[in-house]
This record gives sequence, structure tokens and C-alpha cells, in this order.
Amino acid sequence: MREFPSYFADAEESFGKSKFVIFGVPYDKTSSFRYGARLAPREIRTASWNFETFDISLEIDFSDIPIHDYGDIDVEEKESREMIEEVSKLTRKIVESGKIPVALGGEHTISVGAIENFDDIHVIFLDAHLDFRDEYENNQYSHACTLRRIADRVGVSNITALGIRSAEKTELEEARKEGLKIITSREIRHQGMENILKEMSKDLDKQNIYLSLDFDVIDPSHAPGVSTPEPFGLSPEDIIKVIENFSNRMVGFDLVEVCPTYDMGITSILAAKIIRIAIAEMWKKQPLYRG
Repeated sequence: MREFPSYFADAEESFGKSKFVIFGVPYDKTSSFRYGARLAPREIRTASWNFETFDISLEIDFSDIPIHDYGDIDVEEKESREMIEEVSKLTRKIVESGKIPVALGGEHTISVGAIENFDDIHVIFLDAHLDFRDEYENNQYSHACTLRRIADRVGVSNITALGIRSAEKTELEEARKEGLKIITSREIRHQGMENILKEMSKDLDKQNIYLSLDFDVIDPSHAPGVSTPEPFGLSPEDIIKVIENFSNRMVGFDLVEVCPTYDMGITSILAAKIIRIAIAEMWKKQPLYRG
């Protein structure tokens, strides 16, 4: 394969003039099954050069969208809490500059740092796993505790966990006791994503949305290269429906847990395409960012 630039395709605007800022967090120190998610930002960027700049479905030319690729944060050797602080610091700079952050993991723990810089948001947490443990392997900042740490920051009432199909028994009991809104992949299969989203939209009213996409929420038949694969997941089309439904009020987005060493590039290509769709949908449906 030929060599491509190290930045995300078409993300050539300066930081100052951009409306979207992509950054990578190459970190997987708390992974508990497969290691290699730290390689995902690089592989997803490479995969992004596979696509035409024009999106035939949205009729948007990606090169017309002012996107800046900030590069990767240097966190590979840091402990998880330090990594989260570095992600928070950069995300704060992006948000305070009036731009939308798009974070590329890395493991799901990176989301904790990105989310804490927003006021009055609802987090849609797309994941195969509940990740609501208070600690895992003596670490409160393990990837298995991500949703619990997010809840510490935004409150359980401001989270919807979507596509869940794996949890430890007491973890699930505690999440239900706390009132966490959990929609399983089985419920989505039986009711249909359109009906689920219709009900979610009623409940969320006009609240701003942060979308956190753990790629293992997608069935491994579509995305085999993830850190912790779990069968009977969602389809890529389901993910696009979620993005389309909430893109008019999405203020932040992350995509995590792609593990490139476990496939032949399939998952990174899908991840790159979904990032492009998410940015294009936000650009199309949020006139403020086109001003």
C-alpha cells in the first residue's frame, strides 16, 4: 500500500479557522482482552484516504468542511488518570474556541476527559458493554469503569446506554438501581432502531448531545478488529441512524476501541467512513457552524 499523509483525509484547515478538530489518543494501557487500540488513530487516518471527498448520499464535499487534525496527544506512557487530564485539557481548548471535538481512541477511557468540558449535555453511550463498575483491577479509571466515571461528571439522568449486551450481574443491578437508562441490542432488534430513536428524541427534548461510540457496539461480523468483541451487535446502518437523528445537536463525538491488529483493515475503513458521515451530518444540520 502506498504511503499517505499522517493526518485525516481532507482535514487541512488551520486550528483557528476550523469548525471541527480531530485529535488522536493512542492509549490502551487498561485494555483487558486485546491490546492494540493505541494503533487505531494512525490506522483510521490512513483508511480515511480511501474515500472520495464527495459523499454521494449526503451530497456534501468533505473538502469544503473546515476540519483541523490536531494530531495525537502524547499519552502512551501515562497512567490512565493522567491521560484523562491531558484529553480534558485539549478538549477544553477546542470547546472554548467554539469548535466541535472529534476524538479518536484508543480505549474508551478517553471519553471521560473529553466529556467533562461540556455543560448541560446528554451522553449517548454506544457500547456492547455496560462499563459501570466502580473499579476494575484496582483502577477506577479502567476502560471497564468508563460509564461510571462519566456518570460522576454528568449524572446518571443525562446518559443513555445504547446497544448494551454484556455486563457483570452486580454492575447491572447497581446501574438499574441508580436509574441508568439502558437499551439493549436485543431491544433494538425487536423494536427497531427507528422506534427506539423516536422515543429517545421525546425524552431528550432539545438537549445537546455528546455521542461516544465504542466500536464493539457493532456486531463483529462488520467490525472484527475491536478490543473486546461481543456477538449479536448493532449494524453500521444502526449507527448511522443514531448519528442522523441527533447530528443537529451533537456538540462532541468520539470513536474508540478499534484494534487494528485483529483484522485486515476492515474495521478501520468502517470507522473512518463513520467519522466522515458524522462530521458531514453535523455540518449539514448545524447552520451555526457554516456561518
